[in-house]
Amino acid sequence: MEVSGLAKGTFTLDDSSDERSVSSNYQSEMDVEASNYSLGTARLSIAHRLRSVLGMTSRRRKNGNGAEPAIKGDPQAPSARREPRRFRRTDVVRFATRALIAAPFVVLMLFGVLHIMHAVVGPTRLFWDVEVMDDFLPDWGMPGHVGEGLAKYPTDATRDVIPIRCHSHNDYWRHIPLFDALHWGCTGVEADVWLFDEELYVGHNLASLTPNRTFESLYVNPLVDLLEKMNPHTKFANISGHGVFDVDGSQTLVLLVDFKTNGNELFPVVSRQLEALRSKDYLSHWNGTQFNERAVTVVGTGNTPFDLVVAGTDYRDIFFDAPLDQMWESSGSVSMRDDDNDNDLGFALSELEAGVVSPGQGKVGTAGQSVDAFNTTNSYYASVSFTHSIGFVWRGHLSSKQMETIRGQIRGAHARGLKVRYWDTPSWPVSVRNHVWHVLMKEGADMLNVDDLHAASVDQWKARVHGWW
Repeated sequence: MEVSGLAKGTFTLDDSSDERSVSSNYQSEMDVEASNYSLGTARLSIAHRLRSVLGMTSRRRKNGNGAEPAIKGDPQAPSARREPRRFRRTDVVRFATRALIAAPFVVLMLFGVLHIMHAVVGPTRLFWDVEVMDDFLPDWGMPGHVGEGLAKYPTDATRDVIPIRCHSHNDYWRHIPLFDALHWGCTGVEADVWLFDEELYVGHNLASLTPNRTFESLYVNPLVDLLEKMNPHTKFANISGHGVFDVDGSQTLVLLVDFKTNGNELFPVVSRQLEALRSKDYLSHWNGTQFNERAVTVVGTGNTPFDLVVAGTDYRDIFFDAPLDQMWESSGSVSMRDDDNDNDLGFALSELEAGVVSPGQGKVGTAGQSVDAFNTTNSYYASVSFTHSIGFVWRGHLSSKQMETIRGQIRGAHARGLKVRYWDTPSWPVSVRNHVWHVLMKEGADMLNVDDLHAASVDQWKARVHGWW
């Protein structure tokens, strides 16, 4: 028997080969390999395209002539000697596209690194040092040391403190109420008072009240003691009328009293407890003809009743916190109020009388009064919530409409001789806070309502308002 089908095909029972069987199997194997190759090529193509868009494709190593290495057995492989690739316009477009896509990621990575370094190194010390520790003769003037008995003088309680136009919001939250604010130079402090059993307690809410934290213990008595030191009677001089700041004795300190309970019941008790300051002529007052500024100016807000403030016809030493949002006036206008505007004082009062709105700053006891009733004889501040009146600060900057509202309100308040104060100003992000502070001071606001006393007391925030950081 002749073995003739060994190279050409398989053997059958009659010793004949089946060439179709060999051809069919070979074709199947080729189809499978082609399918696998196509699938792998497709997968590689998708991944390659993604990496190409991001500029992350890996380049194959070139030979000495700059040509790609040839693959053995590949009939379509380029020749060993290949012309160098010429620079094309599409390369520029591809490079620009990759740069634009990669730029945001690079910027985010940079800020991430800076943020980490800022957190590790410490605030404001990454590029500069704003703190200078002066340890020169730290024990000078102390008993048993050089200069013993020379370090103190009668009015040194607030030595080196420069008064600034900042109001210590919720001052009773400070580590040392009143004195923390004075330490940073704030010319205004705030006390929330609650009346229980003829005593005034200080706190943000009922849960924070304690028997020993009273209006007298936290504010009235410390102010009396401090002003006694600032007005010494020695063989050299008998000082009177000096305020709480050593460097500026004429600067008054505004004590903002936020009436939390019923204003008609609170008012006489607050007035009675202020007698310790009143008897020594430390309180700013209106004497029936003019306003006389003294070391402390008391302003009532919250539920302070306006009708009781103006009840005294020849003497007043508790002044009102007037509604700033009702005082808007356009540039060059005479009237402070638009009678057709539903947001005027008359509309607000009608809502109050109808029980639509709750009592609050600038509303209690104002029934029947026009906005022109608020002036220096009965009011000191003109205040409003920044968020309620001006609105949210979009894109980090105040809009032209918001700026016009601020200017109109400040214009109207100053026309009445009142000092402008915006409360509920944004505190975060810091860049927005600084922008608002800068705008308010530039436009003529008289007091910054702040929580961060240290930030308000330094000048760096003015320089950083428009900085990239």
